[in-house]
Amino acid sequence: MKLLAFILCVFCFIIKPFAQEPKAPSPILFIYDASGSMWGKLDAQTKKDIAANVLTTTVSNLPKNQQIGLMAYGHRTKGDCEDIEYLVNLSNNSKEKIVEAVNGINSLGKTPLARSATLAINSLRDSKTKATIILITDGIESCDGNICKVVTDAKAEGINFKLHIVGFGLKESETEQLKCAAKAGDGHYYNAADASSLDEGLAEATSETIDKPNGNFSIYATKNGQPVDAWVKVVKSGTKDEIAGTRTYRDTGWVYLPPGKYDLIVNPLENSRIKGTTISIESVKDEIGHQTVSFDGGKINLITLNNNEGWDCTSKVTTQEGVVVGGSRTYGRPLIIELNPGVYDIELIALNMKGHESKFTIEDVIVEATKTTDATHNFKTGIAMIGVKSDEELIDALVSINSKDTGLNVAGSRTYTSESSNPREFILNPGIYDVKVTAAKKEYSGKTETFSIEVKQGEVVTKILNF
Repeated sequence: MKLLAFILCVFCFIIKPFAQEPKAPSPILFIYDASGSMWGKLDAQTKKDIAANVLTTTVSNLPKNQQIGLMAYGHRTKGDCEDIEYLVNLSNNSKEKIVEAVNGINSLGKTPLARSATLAINSLRDSKTKATIILITDGIESCDGNICKVVTDAKAEGINFKLHIVGFGLKESETEQLKCAAKAGDGHYYNAADASSLDEGLAEATSETIDKPNGNFSIYATKNGQPVDAWVKVVKSGTKDEIAGTRTYRDTGWVYLPPGKYDLIVNPLENSRIKGTTISIESVKDEIGHQTVSFDGGKINLITLNNNEGWDCTSKVTTQEGVVVGGSRTYGRPLIIELNPGVYDIELIALNMKGHESKFTIEDVIVEATKTTDATHNFKTGIAMIGVKSDEELIDALVSINSKDTGLNVAGSRTYTSESSNPREFILNPGIYDVKVTAAKKEYSGKTETFSIEVKQGEVVTKILNF
């Protein structure tokens, strides 16, 4: 047995060096913007420094056997549309060489996007290499080129590449040609407004390489008829096993899904009270699938009244399970509350109003997508005016008001000695109340009177005590 084990061990040692190495991924070529506008600042840093730092991080996270090339434009002279250079060849597998080259770039010139893409594509044609091209730019074409046409023509010729474009600090109006080029290059356009989103864009771009199958399922997210930036996670149906993910960037996101059933977990990335949603889908062999995800919510038009007049209230909207999902003060005006479709309860507390009916819950309010549902409650009150005097002198006194029905205290205050507060106004729900008035001045120390009053809706009842 020992001899057999020895022979097997020797055999393993002999064949181990001949074990097949993992296949190296296809090269990634970064086209780096070194135009003069990269000296512009975002969050107190130049775009040049931000891009260099983020690209360094991105490169460091690539696989060890990843071949990485680097091209730059505008880094040597001003005003030269031909200032484009391969700084690191595509056969390079040294991350340090890329980082060193990026840190040595100066930003000077123009933005020859079409010429840069042409040079990159020509190199792939000549070397018969397939690659992922990632263009990072903070500006639009400034050399009369059309990058979308360049990419479209190259694809028609059969050159094998995937093009992603990361727009850094661009306005929406400046992205049309870049989006066109990325789409023609079977890639994505990523909008980066700061260092964080640049990092996210480059991380996703380097994961969506030419070696990955082209997407066969698209997702488009909208809210109230407008595209929404959303994050999409795809899991096997009924499980938490993540299969793919993408971001829509207010456009169409693509994923590759083998035939089967899946759950799309989609969450909006823009300001909204609307929560994410999960949708069940199926990917069919040899078919392109699509799912439009609508985050259209419904609205509640909350109207709070008192005696048919607008009244200030606090509101709290809860699900049937008691989860708080919205609410605010009404300030006596209609309040629009946007929510996911569903059934809700609205808890109201009327302000500056006392009594056992100053709180109310509007139950089972049904909210439907794209529709507005009115929810109205009309509180009822009357006014009690309670004052204290001695002959013509106003007397400072403490007033305490209890509900006759429950015995619970509902209101209290002081009259002081000013005509603005004596008699003191109490806004109360209709009903019968027991009132206790106790003098606060020393010369009337211990003087107390109790009485009952009835408050009727919309009416004023006045009681002036004479100590």
